[in-house]
Amino acid sequence: MTNIQLEIAIRLKDMREVYEISVQEMAKQLDVSVDTYNKYESGEIDIPASIIYEASQIFDIDTSLLLTGEDTNMNVFAVTRKNKGVRVERRKEYDYENLAFNFSHKSIEPFVVTVYPKGDDYVPEANYHKGFEFVYILQGKIRIYIKDNVIDLEEGDSIYFNSLHKHAMAAIGDKEAKFLDVLT
Repeated sequence: MTNIQLEIAIRLKDMREVYEISVQEMAKQLDVSVDTYNKYESGEIDIPASIIYEASQIFDIDTSLLLTGEDTNMNVFAVTRKNKGVRVERRKEYDYENLAFNFSHKSIEPFVVTVYPKGDDYVPEANYHKGFEFVYILQGKIRIYIKDNVIDLEEGDSIYFNSLHKHAMAAIGDKEAKFLDVLT
């Protein structure tokens, strides 16, 4: 666990307590088990970007407040320079860079995600969350597992899907892959 992960976990717990939401209610709203939610707040397991986004919607706050501890005030536009987004390290296989961390009250959450290769036979743990997801491959090749389907995508390919269906992504080959990931 990194310091950043622990800081996000602490902010999640603090916000839940400020809003006087029980652990059980929060877990129910996020559609995760109470045990999983407790592990998010303790920093025992990584908090998926989708859960951070959903929690910010529940609290009616900007995602940036959970990610960085700072509220945003940009509401006309926000520029994020190359490689200057807020990084969220969730797992060894993924690196998330939030591209709109400094814009308030977003209706979408855009990330550039870097996926590190683990071998072509590797199948990552699937997750699901409310909303929809748009993925556009910027570099390399990605294998997407969604519901009962396996789809290979390469640079320039994209997919849009209902995120309620279990899904996971893995890099194909021996090079890292990057994609634009937009959560709604």
